[in-house]
Amino acid sequence: MSETTEVSPPNKDSGDSKADETKGAAPEKPASALSEIVEIVKTIVYALLIALFLRVIFFQPYTIPSASMEPNLYEGDYIIVSKWTYGWSKHSIPFSPPLFSGRILEHPAHRGDIVVFKLPRDNHTDYIKRIIGLPGDRIQMKHGLLYLNGVEVPRVKLATVREDSGYGFMHDVTRYRETLPGGVSYVTNDFGPDGDLDNTDVYVVPEHHYFMMGDNRDNSSDSRVSPEASGVGYVPAENLEGKAEVILLSWSKGASIFKPWTWILNAQPSRFFQRLH
Repeated sequence: MSETTEVSPPNKDSGDSKADETKGAAPEKPASALSEIVEIVKTIVYALLIALFLRVIFFQPYTIPSASMEPNLYEGDYIIVSKWTYGWSKHSIPFSPPLFSGRILEHPAHRGDIVVFKLPRDNHTDYIKRIIGLPGDRIQMKHGLLYLNGVEVPRVKLATVREDSGYGFMHDVTRYRETLPGGVSYVTNDFGPDGDLDNTDVYVVPEHHYFMMGDNRDNSSDSRVSPEASGVGYVPAENLEGKAEVILLSWSKGASIFKPWTWILNAQPSRFFQRLH
């Protein structure tokens, strides 16, 4: 940052000495290194504050780390989550500071929404699942079929494909289109009717809680598994962080920030900018 000093021309008629002729013409001072550093720090702080504001109030990006939401979300997808859809809680803020309880400007979530939430058993880990049960709903699985309030949720078989089971080996998986009451429709993966979570007791969703399930039904630790068994259990409304809206970018397995060539070779453009349902 340079300073500008106005200099008046010397008075030619005064006959002043040499010292008088240079009066007021002191050399320009170089910019202070300290003031430059201060300006840089201020710029960084302002940028971080703006980014924090946008992240808390409007949008936040997340990456998908697992296969529990296949075939709709794959490991390596980079998604954008809206933060205002359900209102804001302490979990909308980084590190979930205990500034307040409940939600500000709360809006109820809808059955079928894909949501990011804090895992209830630690209030720290980010999870992503689909809302299947609302407060008061009764949920049960029978031979791989989903029952909601005693009624089987309709599904239509689409195809059988060969896919990684999530445990390092390939397995035949059948895909179904499932349609919830209200019309939300999506595709699920099913590895067979007799998995560990394909036959359950009836779950009754408590008030101010939601029941979450992964679309990859036989490879998802969700509300069908209790927190005591390292599962999710019922999710308090306060724990919702936001609704997953769109896949912004996507890379296949093997992509790494430390391997720049994989940014192109492992990119999956067909998944870019996909709306989530």
